[in-house]
Amino acid sequence: MDLPTQPNLSAKNRWREEIAALPSWLRRPIGNASEISTVQRIVKQRQIHTICEEGRCPNRGECYAHKTATFLLMGPTCTRACAFCQVDKGHSPMPLDPEEPQKIAESVQLLGLRYVVLTSVARDDLPDQGAGWFVATMDAIRRLNPETQIEVLTADFWGGRGKENQTPTELQRQRVKTVVQARPACYNHNIETVKRLQGQVRRGAQYERSLDVLRIVKALDPTIPTKSGLMVGHGETEAEVIEAMEDLRRAECDRLTLGQYMRPSLEHLRVQRYWTPEEFERLGAIAKDMGFTHVRSGPLVRSSYHAGE
Repeated sequence: MDLPTQPNLSAKNRWREEIAALPSWLRRPIGNASEISTVQRIVKQRQIHTICEEGRCPNRGECYAHKTATFLLMGPTCTRACAFCQVDKGHSPMPLDPEEPQKIAESVQLLGLRYVVLTSVARDDLPDQGAGWFVATMDAIRRLNPETQIEVLTADFWGGRGKENQTPTELQRQRVKTVVQARPACYNHNIETVKRLQGQVRRGAQYERSLDVLRIVKALDPTIPTKSGLMVGHGETEAEVIEAMEDLRRAECDRLTLGQYMRPSLEHLRVQRYWTPEEFERLGAIAKDMGFTHVRSGPLVRSSYHAGE
């Protein structure tokens, strides 16, 4: 579904027009209000964050009902400036809260979560860009919740300089290795969009660097499943999406999520096209034929959608 050019309207009216233009397949109830409020209360009390809330995920009610949640580590402020993302950016991030790993572990216990996804803002300001913080949080969760499985969704860990004048490539490998050695149930890193649109959509990231994260995981421990995700709606073609999926398979990526980009505000990139459920179904079938072991493809699919399955 291609979008018409908007007339010269006020910001408020333009946003109303955009919401009104959403196709029927992108409209869904928010979910069980009591389950959502329970999670929100526990998160707020402990002053921690979830990408479910910070990113206003449309599936959070469903995920909470299935005892799955995605925690956002290291504060709500990102050091990158991706043009699609709702997460706060543009100013200095907060200092790390030394109690955050334990707070998250307690929240997992209180909510009875069986599967947890840990993600984070990019923290280019930290020496290890947060790799050790992932491990500390995983350790805390496992102490209180030994049966809970933990998936990680990390940044690309690129940049900076090490103590021994290491190159960015060496540092990236070292940081990924730190997380891999903690043995997550799945290692996720999203390429987000097709190769041609990386600079426009993912400021500060690069296509090959992201593929390298997945390659490094498999080189270090082939038994850990790897996963990546793509958004459509930025102006890509089906051929470009298929090419990206082929690149992921060449990087030995095991699992794939495909979903529709939905503009968080007028300050973010405009949606160029709404892909139909039938098109997502076709892309999902192509992905399965390529050899991905798990594929979620649909308009409202997000990185952690049905992750526990």
